Amino acid sequence: MKTFITDDFLLYNETARELFHNTAKNLPIIDYHNHLNQYEILEDKNFNNLSEVWLGGDHYKWRALRANGISEDYITGGKSDYEKFLAWSKTVPNTIGNPLYHWTHLELLRYFEIDQLLDEESAPAIWEEANAKLATPELSVRSLLKNKNVEFVGTTDDPVDDLKAHEDLAKEDIGFTVSPSFRPDNGLGIEKEGFLAWVEKLEQATNSSIENYDAFLDALAKRVDYFAEHGCKSSDHGINVMFYEEATKDEVASIFAKRLKGEALSEKEVEQFKTYTLVTLGELYAEKGWVMQLHINPLRNNSTRMFKLLGPDSGFDSIGDRLLADKLSNLLDAMDINDKLPKTVLYSLNSRDNNVLAAMAGNFQSDEVPGKVQFGTAWWFNDTIDGMEDQMNTLANIGLISNFIGMLTDSRSFLSFPRHEYFRRILCNILGTWVEQGKAPKDMKLLETYVRNICYENAKRYFAI
Repeated sequence: MKTFITDDFLLYNETARELFHNTAKNLPIIDYHNHLNQYEILEDKNFNNLSEVWLGGDHYKWRALRANGISEDYITGGKSDYEKFLAWSKTVPNTIGNPLYHWTHLELLRYFEIDQLLDEESAPAIWEEANAKLATPELSVRSLLKNKNVEFVGTTDDPVDDLKAHEDLAKEDIGFTVSPSFRPDNGLGIEKEGFLAWVEKLEQATNSSIENYDAFLDALAKRVDYFAEHGCKSSDHGINVMFYEEATKDEVASIFAKRLKGEALSEKEVEQFKTYTLVTLGELYAEKGWVMQLHINPLRNNSTRMFKLLGPDSGFDSIGDRLLADKLSNLLDAMDINDKLPKTVLYSLNSRDNNVLAAMAGNFQSDEVPGKVQFGTAWWFNDTIDGMEDQMNTLANIGLISNFIGMLTDSRSFLSFPRHEYFRRILCNILGTWVEQGKAPKDMKLLETYVRNICYENAKRYFAI
């Protein structure tokens, strides 16, 4: 059976259709935050089959499979790739209302030109057709990106990572830019079991001895310089619980010394270390002209049993509900007070925080960078039609949606880029609906400027691409 993905999918009025087809549809993609593997881009990998490119590491799909009663053997276990694909094909018809239903069929259509609903009956033929195409140069990793008009890819990298793959990619004319992003979560997680082992890796990466807090900060600064030399445009921070606790540098140095000795730290001491370290890093980012991204309020690793079995990032995270306004305000102000707040994007996994983040962004703007502090796009569990509409309506109500930097995939999948099309259709439909309801003028030149900026130009300027 053919799919429901028509040319006017999600475009419910004439203005929306004009905006999408005349402006949004063919704009290049700047995907400034994702988890793609830069080594697979460097080798221009061809995936062996649809299951490998589609299901490997995709915890969105894993959660849906589990919710459908599929055994773990068919998700992360030892079943064959074909058996795992059949399990997904059995699950897809049950995902109506979930964005996975739309994403699945958009990806089949846009990458493989397969205009057919995926289910148990259609699965064998789709498997054969998609796999045959995946084996060709037209669907190698680089081709997957170029075919979707991707201009910029921002990967996610630990400060201790070797950026040789990025260095090699920069030497080639591959048709798009691959840039590292600085993700120092391991360096802020002083309370974590693996912190001291990570400090040893930082010593190796910087060829230094880290015996005190000054040496630790110096080593982080060296890695910031190293990332900048390799084209880094932004940092990214995963913040499970928002923190802010004032401390002097001497106090934090004492806390760091205690941790090096293996002594336990109080909750206050952990917050003091994180606060002082992140403020210091933020000031370095400002000097480099980087963007600082703060991803706030996930609740990680909820199932202890499955965490022990599979480890992190396996589909057992959910939405946190810790309050964040006061501490976030203090953290941003601690950098802003010395005019060293970098460009900053605020995301929360809890849509309850949308009004808070949209309002908070307005406190720390600049006449040098329009939209210096951004209320970021709907993230993870909010990456749905309702979630994106809510985020954009909130931003428009409280701030200026005209300066919004738009969509990102935050994905590990090379087939995820039709999500930009999904976002663009939703954006155009919002603007078109405002026109149809008499809330905005049908000034197509003005509306096309909004669409072009939100989908492409704003991000290009903001990340200095």
